Amino acid sequence: MNSALAGLTVLDLSRVLAGPYGTMVLGDLGAEVIKVEQPSRGDDTRQWGPPFSKNGQSAYFLGVNRNKRSITLNLKSAQGRDILRGLVAQADVVVENFKVGVMDRLGLGYEALKAINPGLIFCSITGYGQTGPYKDRPGYDTVIQAQGGLMSITGPTSSGDDGDPFKVGVAIVDVSAGLFAVIGILAALHHRQQTGQGQQIDIALYDAQLGWLTNVASNYLVSDQPPRRFGNAHGTIVPYQTFATADGHLMVAVGNDGQFRAFCNALGIGSVADDPRFATNPARVQHRDVLVPLLAKIFLGQPTHRWIEGLLHVDVPCGPVNDIPTALADSQAQARGMVQQIADGAGHTLSMVGPVIKMSQTPATIRQHPPQLGEQTEEVLREKLGLDQQALERLRSDGVI
Repeated sequence: MNSALAGLTVLDLSRVLAGPYGTMVLGDLGAEVIKVEQPSRGDDTRQWGPPFSKNGQSAYFLGVNRNKRSITLNLKSAQGRDILRGLVAQADVVVENFKVGVMDRLGLGYEALKAINPGLIFCSITGYGQTGPYKDRPGYDTVIQAQGGLMSITGPTSSGDDGDPFKVGVAIVDVSAGLFAVIGILAALHHRQQTGQGQQIDIALYDAQLGWLTNVASNYLVSDQPPRRFGNAHGTIVPYQTFATADGHLMVAVGNDGQFRAFCNALGIGSVADDPRFATNPARVQHRDVLVPLLAKIFLGQPTHRWIEGLLHVDVPCGPVNDIPTALADSQAQARGMVQQIADGAGHTLSMVGPVIKMSQTPATIRQHPPQLGEQTEEVLREKLGLDQQALERLRSDGVI
């Protein structure tokens, strides 16, 4: 079957997570992604381990670099920059995450590459963007989780050691910035289809984190009250949190008053739904300190699966608090193809998280294993630039590739 982005060529000059995650999504959707890496070293995440696969690749790198071909290219050399320009002439998209100004100093900034390819989509992903007082700072996920306010609303509500700010357990700022980059690239491609014009896209991790504060930021902007931490509870919906059960933990999400009545009936406390303190969500939020302890005592009386059966029977959203192995082994994850296997370059079976986007006519697929450093350098340069073996050997001996 055809892929949605078949025929699209992406030059991926990014490293670590935000850029590689975004270009992986483009690759899953069928784009040809050529990952341009520094000779000898490559993407920093190639060394981020353990764990490493049987083929010696870091799990971190494997998680975001499938459906790509890797070439090595020394962009500090004039020959290396000339080769990149030759590739840009045939590309649709360039993604880079160097510090602000680095690409311009190399003669490879947007204006320079636009002169070669006017339809080029040039996406820069940086910590703080191309403008503003922080633009020259290095940007790292956890720093921006802290600086952008996320850590102030994440973690337990208690004081003491457990009251310290907490980061999210995955590099969510990087991942979301990569997704915003994909959205921007697809929008720019649509614009180019209509006008023939390329453009530069400026994605900042900082902007991404502030942007998806959504209702929490809106609550502050409306009320002038700084948001506080609620642990695993919700600031404006009650009950919407985890509860300890007889054998684990349960997450319940009671989104409206009708669900609350069904919820109370399932717990055998139907009269609670008629109590004026709890009959409406605003009232429940106001009296959460009374309601939550009452519910917590009840939930300790049965194991998690029994509560789930009863609550789902009356359409109250809920689920177990799983660890990662349990989540990935879940029958729903398996049915959705969210864990898939592919052979790596040495023939070993490699398991990875499957594509998220499901499309009826052009499904996202895992077609190619994450590459070894420079695995396709000669293949790509022969194919794209027509270089022969003698030229390739000379480039290698000169340290260009």
